Amino acid sequence: MRRLPLRRLVTLATLAVVGAATLGSTAACGDDSEGTGDSSGPVTLRLGYFPNITHAPAVVGVEKGIFAEKLGSNVKLDPKTFNAGPAAIEAVFSGALDATYIGPNPTVNAFSKSKGEAVRVVSGAASGGVALVVKPGITDAQGLRGKKIATPQLGNTQDVAIRYWLKQQGLKTTKEGGGDVKIVPQENAQTVETFNSGGIDGAWVPEPFVSRLVNAGGKVLVDERDLWPDKKFVITNLLVSTKFLKAHPDVVQKLVDGQVAANEFVNTKPDEAQQAISDAIGKITGKPLDLKLIKQAWPTLEFTNDPITSSLKAGLDHAVDVGLTEPVDLKGLYDLTYLNNALKAAGKPEVIQP
Repeated sequence: MRRLPLRRLVTLATLAVVGAATLGSTAACGDDSEGTGDSSGPVTLRLGYFPNITHAPAVVGVEKGIFAEKLGSNVKLDPKTFNAGPAAIEAVFSGALDATYIGPNPTVNAFSKSKGEAVRVVSGAASGGVALVVKPGITDAQGLRGKKIATPQLGNTQDVAIRYWLKQQGLKTTKEGGGDVKIVPQENAQTVETFNSGGIDGAWVPEPFVSRLVNAGGKVLVDERDLWPDKKFVITNLLVSTKFLKAHPDVVQKLVDGQVAANEFVNTKPDEAQQAISDAIGKITGKPLDLKLIKQAWPTLEFTNDPITSSLKAGLDHAVDVGLTEPVDLKGLYDLTYLNNALKAAGKPEVIQP
């Protein structure tokens, strides 16, 4: 092999050192930096949410520019929409997502699967908005014997809720769809069609599907709010990647500031918020959500920054009780420091750290 002259070798070595330093500097400003807490350079925040009413703070926060304003010019907001919790969690695990609005059951699954390492809940977002809607002839739990009831997904939050409630009523279910009441997991978008065709006799679902089923001739047999203390239970919270949290705590603080501001908008300007949700869902899906449907569903929801930690723990206990999951130690799941900073700055009461 031909040897390079000494001067050439020195030049190459110098370039290598400079290149390494440059790469190191770039990494410190990028999405993968660890623990510096310095976001003086440009940072991209990839935020997930679902285009539906139970994610109203996220939808409004993006649509009305509330998050962008709170994050500031040095943070680029990259919103991404999902239709199901598992897909959003996989995006967090793969490094494609830094934070996401999500339901309680996927939250627990993510925390459990990563052995408590990958995610933290930094704020609540919404409570309520779930019910069991059935055919008019069904008047009580015993009337469900032999009936088919839909849920969004085997083992999801609503699936756990109905199985636990039925067990409390002395009715059995199985994962395979057997037992006294046959649970039929299916996409929420299918429920109205299968309800009308007689394929199912009811469904335990979130809004706006509750209202859609009622408008299709169903009646609410169980409003899930009635099963919880003070009628409060978490339906949506804000979860962040632990890796991103360690790298950019200042950005997470700004995101939670945006969450608090978005909920303030939702709660104080409901008409504008409802219109923003209809418009945003139209942009995302190609079909605006009927404003009358949003207004019909709105009173069943409470948009709160409190993650209602006790209800998530109870939901986990219910899933264990019906045999859908194993016990999980939830210690370390919540980091409400950022939320309480935001609430204090907004002159609102702080939330007790669990």
